[in-house]
Amino acid sequence: MEIGTQIIWLLLLAIPIACISWTVTHEEIFKEPREWCVKHSQNDRHIWSRKAFYLFTCEYCFSHYVTIAALLVTDYKLLLNDWRGYFLAGFSLVFIANVYMSLFALLRQAIKKEKVEIEKIENQTDSEKLS
Repeated sequence: MEIGTQIIWLLLLAIPIACISWTVTHEEIFKEPREWCVKHSQNDRHIWSRKAFYLFTCEYCFSHYVTIAALLVTDYKLLLNDWRGYFLAGFSLVFIANVYMSLFALLRQAIKKEKVEIEKIENQTDSEKLS
């Protein structure tokens, strides 16, 4: 595979990795299982058990496992055509996916801030009309 094609694969394959990782670790649909995992990650007796449950609460940690699954499904390798290509692809995909998730988090934060400011302006306008 040519380097340009590999880069396109890298940028595109990181999107579903980021999407799956973010959804499982942040969105409402997985709230109850995530809260259960948080409880176990803090209270279980054995360290290996706490770490295993923590995996489902951290988007960075979880993205590694989603990346491994993506590499198994797609057989994507970066730069080299042996195990080293998987190694490079894996960590590169995790990095790009986490950049995407960070940008998404910033975007969501900006949207929330804007909604709060709009609501504040509307409340001020409504109270001025009543006065």
